[in-house]
Parts: sequence; structure tokens; C-alpha cells
Amino acid sequence: MIARTLVSVATLAIVATLSACKPSSDTAAPAASTPAASTPAASDTAANGNAPASTASNQPPAPPVSHQPTGPAPVEGKDYVVIANGQPFEPADGKIEMVEVFNYVCPACAAFEPQFAPWAKSLPSDVRVVHVPALFGRMWDDYARAYYAADVLGVTERTHQPLYDEIHIKQALKGERGNDGMDAIAAFYGRQGVDVAQFKSAATSFAVEGKLAKAKQYIQAEGVEGTPTMIIDGKFRITGPEGSTREDQLKIADKLIAQERAARGGH
Repeated sequence: MIARTLVSVATLAIVATLSACKPSSDTAAPAASTPAASTPAASDTAANGNAPASTASNQPPAPPVSHQPTGPAPVEGKDYVVIANGQPFEPADGKIEMVEVFNYVCPACAAFEPQFAPWAKSLPSDVRVVHVPALFGRMWDDYARAYYAADVLGVTERTHQPLYDEIHIKQALKGERGNDGMDAIAAFYGRQGVDVAQFKSAATSFAVEGKLAKAKQYIQAEGVEGTPTMIIDGKFRITGPEGSTREDQLKIADKLIAQERAARGGH
């Protein structure tokens, strides 16, 4: 079991270093210009080499996070894309919105999470972090539904990292390796102390259907082509220059957040 865990971690690190998760052509497209399903894209250069530890509880302590932008200002077309007519996903109290488009089945998202989570939690109080699950068809849609069911039940905080671990480290769920189905996904939440019947009911509720429709529309409108993708206030989709890392993308995000704060008259 230990050997299997070590192999899983090493494999995930390699995948994350080389790729992000992008749609492929074997399922129905979420938008006319974007085919839908999932294959890792080795040509995606915005990546990192950080894989999650075998469980959330034994991850190494995250390094201190600084949100003080340094260096030159980000460059449009190189570091980020300006989204025509872009809008925040969930505007709230005048806060700057920081969206991460993700999906639990994506190995690159799983590898990014231990780096993204402490960064996101330490953002200033005028920034609101929102997770938007990508709907690229098949198992992607099942896990997007699961995210919003957990959100409706108020359990995302304690199930988010464990679900990544269940798929990518323990491999008790298949993720993008096959179709788990909602029964298997619900059973995972049951093991986290969530009432399975309540979870299944939430997963098919009107509230969740509305959230899924909104997420799909947002992803199409913002031109999201893969996961993980960060979007600032609906306006700026972070890309990073060729050869950049996820850490570089977080630094670009800090600069764009500061830029947006200044544009609003903040400091």
C-alpha cells in the first residue's frame, strides 16, 4: 500500500509538471469552439511540479505567502488575456473576485491545490475566492454536480482536499480514468460523515441544476480552455508566458488583483 501511494504521488507529479487538463474531442462540446472531455495536454507550459501528499493531514506545511507584487507589471497577451465583456461570476459587496476554474478529475488541479489553497486563504479581505467546476462532459459533469451538492450542504471546506486525494492518491475513485457514477461519489461523501440520501437529493435539486447551468455559461463566456484556470473579476484570464509555472501564475494574479484594487481607488 505504501509503495502504491509513492508511485501514485510520483506519477501525479510528472503529469502535473507536463500538463494541464484540457477537453478532447470524444464528448459533446460545452461551446462550439471548445470540444469537451478530458485528456492531459503535454503542450500546456503553465504547470508546476507540486503533487499532493498522500493525505491532506500529512501535507508539509505551506511556505509563508506574500501578496506584495514585485517586478514589472503583467503584460496583456503574454501574462493574461482581457476577456471581452467579461463579468464576475458572483459579484459580492464590491469585492474583487478571484475565480479558480477546476475539476476534481483533473490531475493538474490536484497538483495545484496544495499551492493554491494557502495562497487563496491568505488573500486580503477585499478579495473573494470562488471555485467554479468545469463541465467538459461525462465524469467532469458528475464531479461538478458533486461539488455543488457539497456546496448546498455546506461541506465543501472539509471534503475538498479529501476528494482530490480519493481520486489521485488513493485511487479509490476513478476520476478521469473512468465513470464513477453518482452512487460511488455519494459513498465517498458518506465516508466523510455526510448523509448519503441528503447528498443524492441535493445533487438533483433545482438549486444545483441552476448552479451547474450558471457555471457552464460562465466558462463558455470567459473562454476557458482547460483547468486549472484563474480569472480576476471576470476581466482577466491568467495564462502566463511560455515556460511559466503555477507559482508564476499566482504572482501574476497578485499583480492583477493589485491593479484592479488601484483602479477602484484602493491601495
